[in-house]
Amino acid sequence: MASQEILDKYQLTIGIECHVQLATSTKLFSFADNDARDQAPNTVVNEIDFGLPGMLPVLNRQAINLAIMAGKSLNSEIARVSRFDRKHYFYPDLPKGYQTTQMYQPIILGGFVELPDTGQKVRIHHAHIEEDAGKLTHFSDYSLVDLNRAGTPLIEIVSEPDMHSAIEAKAYASELHKLMIYAGVTLGNLYHGNMRFDVNISIAPKGSETLGKRAEVKNLNSFKSVERAVEYEYSRQAELLEKGEKIVQETRGWDDATGKTSSQRSKEDAQDYRYMPDADIPPIVLNDEEIADIQSRVPELPNSYRQKWSSLGLDKSVVEALLNVQSYAALVSTVQQNGGNDKAKRVAHWFASAVDTSDETAEIAANFSPESFIELAEMVEKNELSSTAAKEVFNELLISDKTARQIAEQKNLLQVSDESAIIAIVDDVINENQKAADDFRNGEEKVIGFLVGQVMKKSAGKANPALAQKLIRERIK
Repeated sequence: MASQEILDKYQLTIGIECHVQLATSTKLFSFADNDARDQAPNTVVNEIDFGLPGMLPVLNRQAINLAIMAGKSLNSEIARVSRFDRKHYFYPDLPKGYQTTQMYQPIILGGFVELPDTGQKVRIHHAHIEEDAGKLTHFSDYSLVDLNRAGTPLIEIVSEPDMHSAIEAKAYASELHKLMIYAGVTLGNLYHGNMRFDVNISIAPKGSETLGKRAEVKNLNSFKSVERAVEYEYSRQAELLEKGEKIVQETRGWDDATGKTSSQRSKEDAQDYRYMPDADIPPIVLNDEEIADIQSRVPELPNSYRQKWSSLGLDKSVVEALLNVQSYAALVSTVQQNGGNDKAKRVAHWFASAVDTSDETAEIAANFSPESFIELAEMVEKNELSSTAAKEVFNELLISDKTARQIAEQKNLLQVSDESAIIAIVDDVINENQKAADDFRNGEEKVIGFLVGQVMKKSAGKANPALAQKLIRERIK
């Protein structure tokens, strides 16, 4: 790895192309199911995907609508007229010999993604609709093709080269992932390839007005991989330049196990693909009313939640943990709206600490309601539940259709906050522990913990510990 001294000589520049699988029911141009997960090879496919002669594509209107919704989340303009082109290449993962894409007139124009920690705006050059290719698996003397993903609807979001560190690249990928999920554009499951990142990385001597030759690291499917691949390429390219060698424009693969990239092929230019308009698919023509109607369906986006929660005083890690699961964010927001800031803050911390918010596929049970959590927060505020008992009730709420109070009563967790009931217990404890009481009178403050413990034991854990301590102090002194 190149030393920091060497890295400091060079300016790192990063642009990212992200393929987002659209959450449609069927493929982009055929009626085959748009979900190839765990399916046997070449079973989620039809005549159009096989590229059989005479089979004409039928454009999926749902894919267009989702692209328009993506445009809103990217702060982009939607083209009133966009068209499809043929990108020619001769690999068996697309049997017709070309990929249908939008080279010259894409549907999404410009825009930006704002990074949450820094406020930096990474500009979007454009985003276009295209079909995915199938999958090739290579062996020593033969290859196999699976066309289940052939024709899967995608939008490819192309950023400007506005990022200059691995941390910025990771933050961009993470925020883009949230935006696409919140807008309802994709399911966003990285493991199943719903979003894949191609990271273009180049370096140039600091102060240079031109960018260096870029390497494109293909098909990264985690934010950590994006960060690690950038760090490795930065170091690899710097070492080459230090040795007087040239950077080759190429496509490289990423090995997560070794943490290294490897050369795959030289990077083609646009002319190599012989783009031409696709005569089988009419242009997409949209008007302002259509676009406004479709974009009005976009739900609340992450930055809106961040702004709402700014009054809660939450740590950034708590905010981002909640935002990892859209349904959790929506619930906390509703609690804030209906129950106020204090209750929302409690509920936010419960979710951030007790639930695996790193699981982007996690969802709240159908029987959840904001009222359940408002009730639970109120019970804590009224000292009916200890913080430990509240967490136990919270965990049960995640899987139960009972109310918070019903769960607390069933588990015998409700605290006693009736002074007259606790005074009797406190008097018994003082009488049974005269030495400890005398020690406390004589200034040994730490004894109070022992006495409170005895009250909690005698009350079977139901006494409000704060009230018990207050009464012990009063009765002894």
